[in-house]
Amino acid sequence: MTPTPSDAVSVAPPFSRHLADLCEEQALRDPEGLAVISRGQEITYSQLHAEVRRLAVALSARGVGRGSIVALLCPNRLEWLLVALAVVRLGGRVAAFNTFVRAWDLEYMLEHSGAEVLVTLDRFRSSNYLKTLRELDEGLLRDGRSERFPNLRELIVIDSVPSAPPAAPTLLSHLLEQSGTQDSDSLASEVDREHAAARSALDIAFVLYTSGSSARPKAVPLRHCALLENGFEIGERMELTRTDRVWVSVPLYWAYGACNALPATLTHGATLVLQEAFAAGEALELIERHRCTAAYVLPNIARSMIAHESFARQRTASLRTGLTLGSPAEVELIAKELAIPRICNIYGQTESYGNCCVTPASWPLERRAICQGPPLPRVSIAIRAADGADVPAGEIGEIHVRGYVAPGYVDAPESAQKAFGADGWFATADLGLLDEEGCLQFSARAAEMIKTGGINVSPGEVEEFLATHDAIDEVAVVGAPDERMGQVVVAFVVTRGQLAEDELRSWCAERLAAYKVPVRVHVLERLAMTDNGKLDRRRLAQLDSEKTAVP
Repeated sequence: MTPTPSDAVSVAPPFSRHLADLCEEQALRDPEGLAVISRGQEITYSQLHAEVRRLAVALSARGVGRGSIVALLCPNRLEWLLVALAVVRLGGRVAAFNTFVRAWDLEYMLEHSGAEVLVTLDRFRSSNYLKTLRELDEGLLRDGRSERFPNLRELIVIDSVPSAPPAAPTLLSHLLEQSGTQDSDSLASEVDREHAAARSALDIAFVLYTSGSSARPKAVPLRHCALLENGFEIGERMELTRTDRVWVSVPLYWAYGACNALPATLTHGATLVLQEAFAAGEALELIERHRCTAAYVLPNIARSMIAHESFARQRTASLRTGLTLGSPAEVELIAKELAIPRICNIYGQTESYGNCCVTPASWPLERRAICQGPPLPRVSIAIRAADGADVPAGEIGEIHVRGYVAPGYVDAPESAQKAFGADGWFATADLGLLDEEGCLQFSARAAEMIKTGGINVSPGEVEEFLATHDAIDEVAVVGAPDERMGQVVVAFVVTRGQLAEDELRSWCAERLAAYKVPVRVHVLERLAMTDNGKLDRRRLAQLDSEKTAVP
């Protein structure tokens, strides 16, 4: 991993190609360096390594070892990191579950993952996980044995659960107390000797469940070596150093967290400032109190912070760099209004380890805003037509990625596996172009592209245009079925004050090609979002259908 030149203090790439080794390496390099800030607790790299070793001893005594699968259902807390690092230290893998999970989803992921151990909270926000588990499998909470999930042999709860039956569940704090009752360093050394030799950089660290067009989320396995190598290069594009404090509210169970924020920060010996889950007021308080210098942002997160009653630019003045995705207007909003001057624009997906393209922080903002940058080192991008032929620079086609790409999906249908070509190229089902300098410009998800009267219309292009209207705060564009045109353009807007549909359509008609002008405009109080904070275009399309349905 070769650092890219920048004005920032250079960070030597780590020697480690495994998360467990990286944790130990950083503890040796900078033992007093701050590793994590979480829920008011600060922990150094040496303390992190010691706690991980201690937890590994406890989990090893419970049968976790090479090849074990541990499911982790937890928001952004120190415990997420401790459990994950302890499991991989023993040669196991972590199946990271979405904290918004409900019974139907949890049943599927427990069965699909084959998890032997589930580590979870009792509850989080409106979700009562133990209640959900009781509904799925009473035996697991009654006597610690699962009939519904034959592989699942233990439930470990992070916080105390006064209402739980005496037989179950095991408490994480209890495990740590047990591991500390004997000579913990001696035991840890014994466990290290038993498991260290078998660790491989090619082992799977995480299995992340990613939503898509299929009915069920696909399970993406991610290798240690690619996580660390690609993560380091992402951090280099951001110009991270050991002195940086990286604010992360995006979920660690999501690719933006687990295979982007986490390895980018840890490979640079920087500090993770974890927010359990995003809330604008608390985010501003954390950034200001801890003088955060880097941020993982999404446009909806940025807008929420800017709109918050306590927002002032001086509260985010410590921020220097970070990552986001969005239209040129959204990138400029984050750089100027949220005051992150060297924010980087990105492109990627879980299958390509979070990001495969990142704009260098040193580029002028005007350039960072209009593209997602060149591919990261040891990553290649190709733009291909429907017949598989490469298209010339400047022409839109399907984006294909090679280099740091997952080895395939876990137990997915053959139709899904076809996205991973035998030649190493991954077909993203996204549309975009490469400019003359080899930089990627994302256009749209192929499934989101609107084909009206035989002409392709990019939702992002129309959204970018509508966002220039002074009365519009947020916008989303989808395609709706139409008997005559095949599809038509439909817009959803969040406005400042009153804005009539006819007025907006007339404004568009004066400035846009006729086929790009929204046929319908719906004014909403807020746009529909998925649990992960992404725009929910399916729900918006459904809303349009409901509003236009004939009684």
